[in-house]
Amino acid sequence: MTNINNNKKWDLEERTAKFGENIILFCKKVPRNPITIPLITQLVKAGTSVGANYCEADDAESKKDFRHKIGIVKKNHANQSILLE
Repeated sequence: MTNINNNKKWDLEERTAKFGENIILFCKKVPRNPITIPLITQLVKAGTSVGANYCEADDAESKKDFRHKIGIVKKNHANQSILLE
């Protein structure tokens, strides 16, 4: 594998953006009813915030700030994983 492909594989900013897009596409296919509407809303918020929070973490001002912001990313990922189960 070349270095370019290796960088592509680990580009978390791009991957988290694509993840958010996939969450939205998935949620568009879920039938709407009183039970699914709030779950869809929560899933879209959690799934798309992963990318936004990762971008903030990437621009962190210190290692401590980075760890804190990555922790938020991990919490949002765990939250949406529970919703998808």
